[in-house]
Amino acid sequence: MVGLSVYPEISLVDEPVKIQAWGLPPEQVITLRAWLKDEKGQIFYSRAFYKADMDGKVDLEKSPATGGDFHGVCPMGLFWALKPAVPFLRLMKRDVMGSPFSVQLEVYHSLVLDALPEESPAATKVIERWYVAPGVQRILIRDGRVRGALFLPPGEGPFPGVIDMFGGVGGLIEFRSSLLASHGFAALALAYFAYDDLPSYLSEVDLKYFEEAAQFLCGHPKVSSDGVGVVAISKGAEMALAMASYLPQVAATVCINGTNAVNGNSLIYGDVLLNGMPYQAEKLLITEYGSLYFTNTMDDPRKPEHQGSVIPLEKARGPILFLVGDKDQNYNSLFFAREAMARAVKYGKKDVYLQCYPGAGHLLEPPGSPFCPVSQSPFFPLPLTWGGELIPHCRAQDTSWKELQEFLSRHIRCSRRNKL
Repeated sequence: MVGLSVYPEISLVDEPVKIQAWGLPPEQVITLRAWLKDEKGQIFYSRAFYKADMDGKVDLEKSPATGGDFHGVCPMGLFWALKPAVPFLRLMKRDVMGSPFSVQLEVYHSLVLDALPEESPAATKVIERWYVAPGVQRILIRDGRVRGALFLPPGEGPFPGVIDMFGGVGGLIEFRSSLLASHGFAALALAYFAYDDLPSYLSEVDLKYFEEAAQFLCGHPKVSSDGVGVVAISKGAEMALAMASYLPQVAATVCINGTNAVNGNSLIYGDVLLNGMPYQAEKLLITEYGSLYFTNTMDDPRKPEHQGSVIPLEKARGPILFLVGDKDQNYNSLFFAREAMARAVKYGKKDVYLQCYPGAGHLLEPPGSPFCPVSQSPFFPLPLTWGGELIPHCRAQDTSWKELQEFLSRHIRCSRRNKL
């Protein structure tokens, strides 16, 4: 009888699992397959081929995949390689509190080449992958102009506060905040356009909105009042760098595949105005797969006419960490990060750091998030190219997630509040 074990069967999505199959004929070639349905009912799947050892066992921590969606020893490869049955969809958890992703793991006695096989598996196991730990509390925020969701770890606190933002897709995206709260941070998933009564698209951005969010978080009774961290990706990382440069509440900043200058829309903060560098839409490229290659549309911030768009990061109160994939095909993020580092050196700011991950693309997300090289965006008629290579990208997600948390823990002070 063929058996399949997965440990743990219930876990956070950023935690690794151990997968083993046994009871197979010695040296038999098998298929291991994973699949799930997202909240809209769309199927994401992966499969890999393995050869059982002389004892009829396959252990993903030791056994190399011989083919399929990846090859070599890759214990989490089935999760990393999950891809949509319908092209250009991105797997993204929206309701982090209500339910996990239920992942079905299957063993087949032969090579399975079809995306949706008709034959029955020899063994199955269903596991739960959660985006929130037990005891984490979610509070929907409508405070003044601020719109978002606050995730609080269990306990009295105070907890280090973090503002968490995503990029040009807009809306309210919560899965990284819920995971940060599961690891001890008070995380505010902050929307800044295309949500509730916020503007439906980005035009002129008022940094005072983000300052209100920082003041709200610092003022929460379960959050340290010593200053907050900011974590953001893509267009959000641009906002994060501006927050670090102008807002005294920001104690530490992590910019994931962002820029060092304002692009497109202008940014204001009181009397301060940073004009956005115009996008060069005529330089958009369409790949052979029918997706947009966006990188060329962003101009060079070193040009004299763009000096007023460069974000003055030397003004930042706290340290800044740039996390960059060198195969990013949405932004030329490594170039922008190096320009930021050069400016920091020029102005004598020594606490600006750069971590570059070879083979990683634009969407550097928490571990367990499958590799997504291209997906549809709500504001473009064609899918966007994100770039990267499956194995190095997902390994970078493992590494960067740990480095992100260590950086925030080290640089956000968390003193206890005075009790009245």
